[in-house]
Parts: sequence; structure tokens; C-alpha cells
Amino acid sequence: MITKAPKGTADVLPSQAYKWQYIENEIRKICNEFCIKEIRTPVFEHTELFERGVGETTDVVGKEMYTFNDKGDRSITLRPEGTASAARAYIEHGLFNDPQPVKVFYQIKCYRYEKPQAGRYREFAQFGVEVYGSGEPSADAEIMALPMLLYKRLGLTKLCLSINSIGCPNCRKEYNKKLKEYLSAHYDNLCDTCRERFEKNPMRIIDCKSPICGEIVKGAPKLIDCICDECADHFEKVKGYLTAMGIDYVIDPYIVRGLDYYTKTVFEIIADNKNSNSVICGGGRYDGLIEELGGNPMPACGFALGMERLILTMEEQGIEIPSPHGVDIYIGNIGDASGMYAQKLVMNLREAGVVAEKDHLGKSVKAQMKYANKIGAKYSMIIGDDEIANGKARLKNMDEGTECECALNADDIAKLLK
Repeated sequence: MITKAPKGTADVLPSQAYKWQYIENEIRKICNEFCIKEIRTPVFEHTELFERGVGETTDVVGKEMYTFNDKGDRSITLRPEGTASAARAYIEHGLFNDPQPVKVFYQIKCYRYEKPQAGRYREFAQFGVEVYGSGEPSADAEIMALPMLLYKRLGLTKLCLSINSIGCPNCRKEYNKKLKEYLSAHYDNLCDTCRERFEKNPMRIIDCKSPICGEIVKGAPKLIDCICDECADHFEKVKGYLTAMGIDYVIDPYIVRGLDYYTKTVFEIIADNKNSNSVICGGGRYDGLIEELGGNPMPACGFALGMERLILTMEEQGIEIPSPHGVDIYIGNIGDASGMYAQKLVMNLREAGVVAEKDHLGKSVKAQMKYANKIGAKYSMIIGDDEIANGKARLKNMDEGTECECALNADDIAKLLK
């Protein structure tokens, strides 16, 4: 049916759009305070970018990407996340020549073919921040501080910042040996997907959502106990910066994140809602990503959060998002001549910054006033031949029912509305 949206997509209607706009404005405000500039990237990229950047063994690349050949027989993929695209732009446009660190944010649509559920769609909105050029633990701490402060401003409570270190590639190489040795005794009980991961990327098994695999990995060696001295020192300093900023955290050794580019610090922010706990933000450090995509070695870190999941969490916690600025004045009219005059007056009011509306359906005066009530107009005014001749009309306060005489002049009306 062409009048029904595709499965896994959702329309944002005018009655809900103001919630998105409010959050997006808060995002822009806080990013400006953190000296983070916006970046905008294409909605589709060469497939290889995500295969190399996200990782061929991840569920995102292996099962969830929207990939197709274009008319030039090039393999193209709708972006499943924002980090790889931002990293590609950083390399392509030589942003490594700018003063470092380069800090960027994006508000984008992403696409993953997965089972739709509450707060999770096949087309979804993502807000993310990327910081390039700093390997300092302070950068890790800052990318955790930003979403925590954003959530605080939005009124969210019962949040838990969970952190872990998955070490560097050398740490993981040694850890994978220990992990495979442990998992080999449980191989037959692993799910089909994890048996595939066993050889290619055993760390992905830790992130498996299967209850059986979840029980198995509880007895597995913990990666944080196997990291090298340098990675351990980095993690200790990250914790120190969080403490210095007054940000509470817990260490969760089972956080590995679902994408291959992560190194050292990883984190998740979890909301404790009435019915369930949900991850509403995730990120960490990925020092090898720029080099993997063809650039020179460059440290980086960042995070991303889903807007749909954020709005759902706010609703579950009973947070009221402020309603947008309403209609300041409705100008009613009697007849064609006054309709033309009202059109001009409404336009002059809008030029003066007033939210003004008039009739466009040829309604009766009574119907126009009912409409003014429905749209929540604060004031109303009826214009007819007599009002035009006298250059004056009655301005009515819709809530109080009081009236006063006013000149038919946009400046005079605007002053009375303040």
C-alpha cells in the first residue's frame, strides 16, 4: 500500500516535531559550549568504508546494512552509523592540518535492517560527537561528560554511566587466546552466530544477547584484567578525570561495544526505566580507525545516541517537553476587501516577528473565532469595512476575554502583544 510508510520507518508529525526541535536545539547549544562544530556527510557511502571502518565481522556489516549497486555498478551503502563517514571526511578534506583536536558533531539519519521494536527503527536519527587528534584520557572523559550533562538538562534521572577498557590491539590479541581457550569447552552450547564468531572475532561473543551465551561468558576471563600497563594507566586517568568533574560511574567488564573500531575506553549510559533498563548512549576510543581508513595514525574518540530512544526514555520518565511558542494573534475578516487588508496586516506583523494567522477557507466570523480558539491564539481581531474606514479595531485577549481599541498598524499591534 503506497499510503503506508515502509516497515521500520516512522513519520514525525507536527504534533510531535516540536519535541525533536527542542532536543536538537539543546544539542546545538551544548555542542557550542563544548567548542564542537557541526559536520554534515552524505547519506550513502562506498560500501568498503563501513566494511573496513565498522568491521566485516560485526552484525551491522554482516546482517544489517542496506547495500546496493548503483548505475555505475559501484557498491553503495546507506550509512548505518556516523563515525566512519565523519572519519572519511576528516581524511579526505585534510582536517588533520587544522589545529588539533578537531571536534565535530552530527545529527543524521542512519539505516539498519533489523527487527523494529520500541525506540528502534530501520531508519533512525542519531546524534554523535567525534574528537580527532587527542590521545589524552581527558578527551575520553569529556565525551562522557557531554551526554551526561545533556541528559541532566533534559531532566532525565536514574542514569548509570558504565565504563570499561578493552585495551589496545596487542592486549586483545593475547586476550583472544585466553577467551578462545575458555570458550572451547562451551563451544557446542554457543548459539550459531557465536560459533561463527569463535574463529573470526571471539570478543563479539561477550556482546551476544542470547541468554545461554550470556551465562557462558560470565565465567570467561575479563579483558580489563588482561590489558597492558599503558592501557591500564590510561584507564586510571580516565577515571580520575571523571571523578574530578563529579561524574559517578561504575566499571562493567562486559562492555565491549558492537563495532570493531573501538580501543581502550568504552562506555554506555543506561537509563533505569519503569519496565526495563536501556542503553541510551554509547561510545569510546578508536585510535586505529583513521589509519584503517587510509589516513596517518591519529587518535580519536566519540559517542552516539539514538534520538528515538532518547525521546522514548523521556516519555517513560514523565518528562514534559516545553510546548513551542504559540499563535500570538488571529486576524479575522468580513468579506473579500477586508480579507485582502487582513492578509497585508498579517504579513506586516510577521515581518515584525509576531506569530500571526488569518482565514484561508472563507469561513464565517463565528467559525473563524472557533478556529482561533483551537489553534490557541492569544489575541484575536476582527476586521470589516468599518474597521478599515476608521483605521481601528478591537483587540481581544482570548484567555481573559478583555478588549481594547487598537490602530490597524502592525507596530502598534505588536507593542500591545508584548
